[in-house]
Amino acid sequence: MVGEFLKSLKSIRFSKQTFLLISLAFIFSVACRFYWVYWASAYEPFFWNNQLMISTNDGYAFAEGARDMIAGFHQPNDLSYYGSSLSSLTYAIAKILPFSFETIILYMSVFFSSLIVVPIILIAREYGVARAGFIAALLASVANSYYNRTMAGYYDTDMLTIVLPMFVIWSIVRLVEQKKRVNLIFVPIFMLIYNWWYPSSYSLNFATIGMFLLYTLIYDRNNKLNYEALIFMIIALTYINFYIKISLILVIYLLIYFRPNLWNQRSIATLGLFAVLLFAITGGLNPILFQLKFYVFRSAPESSGLAFHYFNVNQTIRESGIVEFDVFAQRISGHVITFTASLVGIAILCFKKRSFLLALPMLFLGFLAVKGGLRFTIYSVPIMAIGFGYFVVWSINLFKINIWLNRGIILAISIVSLLPCLLHIYTYKVPTVFSRQEVESLDRLKLIADREDYTLAWWDYGYPIRYYADVKSLIDGGKHLGRDNFAVSFALGENQISSANMARLEVEYTERNFTERFGSNLAKMMQDYNATNANAFLNSLNNKSFNLPKKTRDIYFYLPDSMIHIFPVVLQFSRLDLTSGAEYDNVLFYTGAPYAIKSEGVDIGGGFIMSNDASKLIYNGEIVPINTYFETSYDEKDKLVVKPYKIDSSAKVYVVYMKDYRRFLIIDENALNSTYIQLFVFENFDKELFEPVLLNGAVKIYKLLK
Repeated sequence: MVGEFLKSLKSIRFSKQTFLLISLAFIFSVACRFYWVYWASAYEPFFWNNQLMISTNDGYAFAEGARDMIAGFHQPNDLSYYGSSLSSLTYAIAKILPFSFETIILYMSVFFSSLIVVPIILIAREYGVARAGFIAALLASVANSYYNRTMAGYYDTDMLTIVLPMFVIWSIVRLVEQKKRVNLIFVPIFMLIYNWWYPSSYSLNFATIGMFLLYTLIYDRNNKLNYEALIFMIIALTYINFYIKISLILVIYLLIYFRPNLWNQRSIATLGLFAVLLFAITGGLNPILFQLKFYVFRSAPESSGLAFHYFNVNQTIRESGIVEFDVFAQRISGHVITFTASLVGIAILCFKKRSFLLALPMLFLGFLAVKGGLRFTIYSVPIMAIGFGYFVVWSINLFKINIWLNRGIILAISIVSLLPCLLHIYTYKVPTVFSRQEVESLDRLKLIADREDYTLAWWDYGYPIRYYADVKSLIDGGKHLGRDNFAVSFALGENQISSANMARLEVEYTERNFTERFGSNLAKMMQDYNATNANAFLNSLNNKSFNLPKKTRDIYFYLPDSMIHIFPVVLQFSRLDLTSGAEYDNVLFYTGAPYAIKSEGVDIGGGFIMSNDASKLIYNGEIVPINTYFETSYDEKDKLVVKPYKIDSSAKVYVVYMKDYRRFLIIDENALNSTYIQLFVFENFDKELFEPVLLNGAVKIYKLLK
């Protein structure tokens, strides 16, 4: 029996042709991703520690986790990703390979994401269309959506988030097509790895199980292997310890393989019932309901219990915005024509090979981008690519032409289909998350601040700040729901007194919350201060004599120049009535630049023209009264000089010309008095509340004195 098992395992070996196709496609994918490295290497501000920095904010969460694993410790409640999947993989690689940590996190996505070519070609091989798989592998590896999230420097779980479910699909297709018990083990193993790597894969795995069950009941109801595989898949998805799950699966698999006589309909049904009950008892449906609420039902404001209504963060994330069809098609297949051909190919392949229906959940998850946003398109990429490859080979084969002409036409079509994607790679030149000057500032802050101190900054900067400065943050790329963002938005958007009080309250209550577990910080604040109305409590913070809790650590305000472009979005999270969810009127905040000289003055974009003497602002032909015109610039000692020119004290609009940035700001009084504008743009800080720590053109860091 053991000898038969080992003999069966040998059948999994691949032919030389398969290995060659995989190797060529892998090399192509890696080579394309090196273009960004070539381009970015020309810019010195992109380098730190003699290596290019990464280009995704979230990557710094995993980098922090890996760094802490290498160090062997991290601070309590610092939100470190210590022990997470990508951090663990990075830690292992850093221990084995002789490269610097910065080099490893820069290039991991290049090589791991290129593994997508393997399951694509293997799936096509199961259907006897290896050439179609090769075309699909080339297209999928560089398709716009997939490239954007797996390029060099994009250090994130996306590097394997599509690769692993494709291995799940391959293992199911192989099992269904070959009907060999030896293949049974691959299905739960890949699902286990995928669920460990990316916990949010739960919904896709659940949908795959549902589709496999439906397929079995309709097309293959008498095949015991399918039911056994479904049991394994359900167990793989349960919320029990990873090692217990894999041990349970291996034990059952060995019993099934070596004692097949024990497995009749009754025993399989009993085991299936056990798996379903285990799945339900461990909370199997909870993650799916959360994902639906977050990505599909997005219009309602977030509610914290019955008391507060917060702004929904998903309304501000570009990747989760609703997508137009042409953008949708280009992100998935590079071009609308390729997209259309891919759909036809999928339809034909599903008709000829019913097992490919099992890939539809992944395809439909990608199509959820129409409602859920750009981030989902990546899931459709490999499935659509297989459809395109199959369509090309199938349609050319219809003509029964000479084999060399056949191959030549297929090659030509393949090259043409890749051109839009290659053009996208050439034009998609994203910068690193931080510039060298920003990192230098954080590196200096690391020497000043303690690991238990907090840095108050918008969530986009949370992970990088923790990585470079080794301090705590209030919000980050994983903690930025409306209830999380409110206090930081308030601190950045209100006057300095309210800002200072809120910052101290939020930090101290956040630390208390780690041990007391009281839920909403704001609700607990109001309870402690005997407040019954949220808006009245927030208004009470505009008082220097406000009785704050005891200071347990320092707080630093991190104010980068780059935030000026997203400041209106930042303000949205606190400019609403927390008792009703009703949003206040938008703050006037426009950033422009001197785009062109006209007879009336300087065109600064957005319909605004600034008169040559800076006394008038014209908007779409109408004169807008200006209260004060400010001009800021740095002198020869890099000291900021602010020159105010009062024009009309009754006017509601203020204009700021940031000379060294060649930038105009058109703002109202609310924006003008905000802590961010006063401290970053004007360096006008209340000396009783703030102390400057680092001031330069890219970043300004202040220490809170309260």
